[in-house]
Amino acid sequence: MTDQPTPTDALLDLRRSIDNIDAALVAMLAERFRCTKAVGALKARYGMPPADPAREARQITRLRTLAEEAHLDPDFAEKFLNFIIHEVIRHHEAIAKQSSESTTK
Repeated sequence: MTDQPTPTDALLDLRRSIDNIDAALVAMLAERFRCTKAVGALKARYGMPPADPAREARQITRLRTLAEEAHLDPDFAEKFLNFIIHEVIRHHEAIAKQSSESTTK
């Protein structure tokens, strides 16, 4: 008798790990967007632009370095961050629009 898991059991274990990681990613993204929503409100309150290209460039460089150190494809990491950045900017624009509409009423 062997202590080795069957391929089916090994697959199930790996999939459970993936499911746990996915849940953690969603929780982390939700927390990130809670923070970026507060940033958007602050920017709207003080008339700051929704996008900050210099910060975005620094973040992409930083994330690419982190990805390389973690042995993750830096191009994939950059695409992922760009997707998030575009969504954050969209949220910031909506917050700014809502803020300007409420002050003109």
